[in-house]
Amino acid sequence: MTVRPKNARGNSAAQTNDGTRQLLQWGGSIVAIGLLATLLLQTLLGGFTSTGAHSNGGWFALIVALMCIPFGSLLLGLGIAKWLRNRRLARER
Repeated sequence: MTVRPKNARGNSAAQTNDGTRQLLQWGGSIVAIGLLATLLLQTLLGGFTSTGAHSNGGWFALIVALMCIPFGSLLLGLGIAKWLRNRRLARER
């Protein structure tokens, strides 16, 4: 039987540092970068149509937005799910 060290709240140290905070921080920042790229694409870089962006910078912003928004949303969703689970586990104790 292994004994886990307890912190001041009585939770095991492994549960308080399980990466939830990092998932929320990185997921939120990656989504924000994707939204910023989308905003720049629409306002400063000429926008886009069904055939694509109007400038080279617009293409770059479009690629960044299309990579950051889905990946950041997945990270953010996982972080929220872990946060809700940790809250539920803390209430059950």
